This record gives sequence, C-alpha cells and structure tokens, in this order.
Amino acid sequence: LVSRIAPTGINALITGESGTGKELIARAIHENSERREKPFQVINCGGVPEALVESELFGYRKGAFTGAGQAKAGLLEKADQGTFLLDELVELSPNLQVKLLRCVQDGTFTPLGSTETVQTDIRFVGASNRDVENEVAEGNLREDLFYRLSGVIIHMPPLREREDDLFLLAEHFLQRFCQEQNKAIKGFSTGAKQKLRTYHYPGNVRELENI
Repeated sequence: LVSRIAPTGINALITGESGTGKELIARAIHENSERREKPFQVINCGGVPEALVESELFGYRKGAFTGAGQAKAGLLEKADQGTFLLDELVELSPNLQVKLLRCVQDGTFTPLGSTETVQTDIRFVGASNRDVENEVAEGNLREDLFYRLSGVIIHMPPLREREDDLFLLAEHFLQRFCQEQNKAIKGFSTGAKQKLRTYHYPGNVRELENI
C-alpha cells in the first residue's frame, strides 16, 4: 500500500496502537515519494505543551510575545516541499485544529505576530493510536480536518496479530544490536522462541526491540 500511494502525493492517516511503527510507515511514504530529497518534519502533538505547539508549528515574528527577541521559522515553514507527520493528531486543541486545517486545505498559514501569509507545499501524514472515527464522532477531532488528512487510511495491526513478522523483527533487532554492541549471538534458543511466541506485547514492535 505504501509503495502504491507514496508517489501520488495524497495525504494519509496512519492508525494503530503505540509502538506498531506508525512513524516508520510515514518515513517510508516520504522516502518513496518525489519529496524524498526534501525535509521530513515531525511534531508529537501530545508531547509538546499546548502553549508551545502553536509557535512550534507556525513560527513567530520578532516581538510576537514576551521573549520573542528574534523571528523563528516554524516546522510548517521548514517542511516546505517535504512531508509533515502530525503524530498523535487528536491531541491538538480545537483552536489549533482550525488553524492547521487552513494549511492542509490551501497550503497557507500566518506566523504569530505577523499579518503576512506564508505559502507552503507540504504533504501531510497524520497518525493516532486512537479510534480516529470515534474521536470525530465525539467531537475531539474536526471532521473536515479528518477528511483532508484521510485520503488513504493505513492501519498498523498490533504485533500480537502479526506472528509471521515476529521472528523476522526479532532477528533484525538481534543482528542490529550485535553489530552495535560487538556481540556474536547467532540466534534464539527453543526456550527463548517459546517465550517470544507466547507473549502478548502491549508495547508492540517497540517493546520487542527493547526485549
């Protein structure tokens, strides 16, 4: 699916539990698109204090607020001609969803403290670990923003439903860590495989990597 949609430029929405690899899929979309040589920007909408999200996204001009001694370009401006991942999209406040919608719709936004509109060309990818359609129904995510971002919806299944992938991933992580740590571990014992096979991985691929 990624290989089919990546060259098209269509916006995408990636859903799935935490740790299933949503950002990895977003990067794969970017790297297989015509924008691959341009920036790939990410913001975790739930990981930045709400008071800072707006200035991080839209940037600001000198004197926009106390402490703004010089202008600063926001992530949207830096992502021009590239791809922008809005991770944990549902965490954005309603006010910021309205402002973001404008940029998703027509590629324009206004930095804080400015009256001038900035024009950008960005492919947007949203990501969420929630039931996004349910969040729309409950009013936590604007319906118009959802439709603008969900040109294609990619659902990442949890690791417990991907048994065929389990040992491919485990071998990949083992080889990588052996190389990084200068170890020579060749594989997994029968007992280790049984433990891995019967575990339910609430943290999904990220947890498997840590294990």
